[in-house]
Amino acid sequence: MPKAPLSARIDQGRGITPADIVLKGGRVFDLISGALVASDVAICGDTIVGVFGAYAGRTEIDVTGKVLVPGFIDTHLHIESSLVTPFEFDRCVSPHGVTTAICDPHEIANVCGLTGINYFLEASSRTLMDIRVNLSSCVPSTHMETTGARLEAADLVPLMHHPRVIGLAEFMNYPGVLFKDPGCMAKLEAFQGRHIDGHAPLLKGNDLNGYIAAGIRTEHEATSYDEGLEKLRKGMRVLIREGSVSKDLHALVGLLTERHAPYLCFCTDDRNPLDIGEHGHLDYLIRTAISLGAPPLAVYRAASLSAAEAFGLKDRGLIAPGKRADIAVIDSLESCQVARVFTAGVEITDAAFAARAEIAPVARHSVKAPKIEPHHFRTGGNRVETPVIGILPGKIITEHLTYQIAPEDGDKRPDIARDLVKIAVIERHGVNGNRATGFVKGFGLRRGAIGSTVCHDHHNIAVVGADYDDMALAVQRLGEIEGGFVVVENGRVLAELALPVAGLMSLKSFEEVRADLVALRAAAASLGVTLEEPFLQLAFLCLPVIPHLKITDHGMVDVDRFEVMP
Repeated sequence: MPKAPLSARIDQGRGITPADIVLKGGRVFDLISGALVASDVAICGDTIVGVFGAYAGRTEIDVTGKVLVPGFIDTHLHIESSLVTPFEFDRCVSPHGVTTAICDPHEIANVCGLTGINYFLEASSRTLMDIRVNLSSCVPSTHMETTGARLEAADLVPLMHHPRVIGLAEFMNYPGVLFKDPGCMAKLEAFQGRHIDGHAPLLKGNDLNGYIAAGIRTEHEATSYDEGLEKLRKGMRVLIREGSVSKDLHALVGLLTERHAPYLCFCTDDRNPLDIGEHGHLDYLIRTAISLGAPPLAVYRAASLSAAEAFGLKDRGLIAPGKRADIAVIDSLESCQVARVFTAGVEITDAAFAARAEIAPVARHSVKAPKIEPHHFRTGGNRVETPVIGILPGKIITEHLTYQIAPEDGDKRPDIARDLVKIAVIERHGVNGNRATGFVKGFGLRRGAIGSTVCHDHHNIAVVGADYDDMALAVQRLGEIEGGFVVVENGRVLAELALPVAGLMSLKSFEEVRADLVALRAAAASLGVTLEEPFLQLAFLCLPVIPHLKITDHGMVDVDRFEVMP
């Protein structure tokens, strides 16, 4: 909906001319007082012009019995992790009341650099929801991985003033900040005074002070009440995350009080269409937080007003005159069942989605892995003591375990009885052909293999398996389908999802992707996998900025020491 002339907004707000749209018969949740107030809401173009009064409209919509709340703002996510394009993400998520999404396109940027960021910037101008972009700060996230691109400060600065850009995305290389790495310093210097998003899991004390002193304002990696409180007290806005793998809401819900709410926001970070279909998006976080005892006023502030304030979006976050007409019509505050959604004055409907002008995808045929044979998954060495990645379900933090694994014929084999299976990362950008192998505990895998090109954040090929032949087939099949997810057993592909856009996003509808994910999850379970979301869990095992032990194509990474293990 275009911006209406100033004179029209004034006249319609005064009620001397009919408003373009009036929502009648509902109750507005006033995020200032906490009251539910029976009121019409008048909209002129893309702007709310009247509330707490009676209005006549050219179009009048009956919302009797419903509650009107400001549209929800997801303050940090990677749209690529929804496994669909920005246009399908829009269609999947906005009906859940999300009218603004602040994305970091660093998944696609790690594959194809500025081409990926520009794709998101162009797409964001055509979606119904308002997609804003934080420029990816860590491409790559560290020196301990191989990516398809590298972005320095000089690459990002020309995009700094793009109208869709907010600032600099999550600064994942927190050791690089603390030890003043020249590349990190250049980016931080360039964005001083702009919004800089943080990423500092378990960082505390004076090191946290130094990190925040670099100008970093928000952070989404708090996984405990104490960690969240320390970050709040030191001036950070804490983004409470509940994704498909990282589930921090239960641990942090105690922070959601009316006193703290102005400094709290919600984010999903990584959430796929299967979880969105089964549970919801930010609407799920809202009703879950309230069910856990958080005051509704605190929860809805975090979902909208506080989020808008945290990221400098002064034109939204309230149902009030002069604000962008982003409104979710819900059944009740507690249920947060979304009945209708308006974004910039446009109602979310199939017809509105059909009217969008889409753009062609980018980064096709990006999987360029070398040919892999079963023997490439052998792990040599004479030492019996072996580092093992320990999965913590529902978290992306891992344990650094040590097991006794004796070599047999020069190879440390998977040990199904102890749930010790092989994990490997294969460089797939056509840069160096690196391979690395290790061990992981926590999948429950008893046979076969699962593989993925969603491998944070370098997005090489990650494969975990009990059988080397099946692991090799998984890698081969991922190349044939331009990337995605595969499940293999006894030389046969049981299920797959092709993600041909940078090896990260499907060209299918989100409904089709959701159905494929159901089949993939069932196939993984048939191999013994006990994790609810094994594919994204696998992806995060490869991210060397999340404690404590990870793996990249360079080898096993001791994140606490920030080094590749010998």
